[in-house]
Amino acid sequence: MDNHSYPHPSILYLGFGEIGYFRYIYSVIALFVYMLILLFNCSVITVVVLHKSLQEPMYIFIATLCVNGLYGSSSFFPSLFVDLFFKIDTISYVGCVTQVFCIHTYLGCEMTILTVMAYDRYVCICNPLRYNNIMSLPSVAKLIVSAWLYTIVLVGIHLVLTIRLPLCDRIILKIYCDNWSVVRLSCVDTTVNNGYGLFIASTFIALMPILIICSYIRILRVCMRSSRDFRAKALQTCTPHLITITNYASNLLFELLVYRFIPTEFPFELRMVMSVQLLVGPPIINPLIYGLKMKEIRIRIIQLYHLQSSKVNTNKL
Repeated sequence: MDNHSYPHPSILYLGFGEIGYFRYIYSVIALFVYMLILLFNCSVITVVVLHKSLQEPMYIFIATLCVNGLYGSSSFFPSLFVDLFFKIDTISYVGCVTQVFCIHTYLGCEMTILTVMAYDRYVCICNPLRYNNIMSLPSVAKLIVSAWLYTIVLVGIHLVLTIRLPLCDRIILKIYCDNWSVVRLSCVDTTVNNGYGLFIASTFIALMPILIICSYIRILRVCMRSSRDFRAKALQTCTPHLITITNYASNLLFELLVYRFIPTEFPFELRMVMSVQLLVGPPIINPLIYGLKMKEIRIRIIQLYHLQSSKVNTNKL
């Protein structure tokens, strides 16, 4: 079939459904959640940047995770608020493709960064004498850049394969654009897209978790042979990461399975909630977990806001 017979539509319709005046309530909720995400993630990033004692690999990776959370949520929440508040149910094709790239790079980088963090914990606990040499600041920078580039290249190729597809429908099932929602609108064979999509999914929900599991198996072996104090310290540093990766991997797997195989089997409201969980959960949960569990970060955040509060009170006087 000739691709030119079905040119790309200039406008696509988002799946907001008939939500009536509830859209104003949802718009306020979206704005409130986005403000929380900005507050939580910027707090962690700020204390890591301002305090040299926190400019170590573990805290730099945590700050990078928060930066990625800001990136992902900023590609979704501002447009969601505008769409809900001003009753906009459409998005341009270019805007949709841009959002696909941003959201998928955010989702992929979340997993690659978590994998790099598992490697950091492995080196710290299993090779403590070589930790400073292996995880030097240049090495940390290379790992972060590699985590981003790996995802950008994979998603970029996937997006090129999607852009080449002619579309014969305009209705996006979700309230935002993702790659599968666009591919399913095509009226030509999408075997190549599906195969490459499964390859990417396997790297992020199979290969990366396997690498993380291997790291923690070795960590567990070392902890079993170590003292109780050592095990307690290792548990303290690893628990936030384990909670984060378990939450994210389970949500990602659920999202992929539901929207690829049974996208219309659930009520609209439930589908809307499920579709945004990956864009809401990690950016809120990550800074909370690390801010509450990591004593050094928690203390610095409290000091930061205490200082700001003191400045405000002084100015009032």
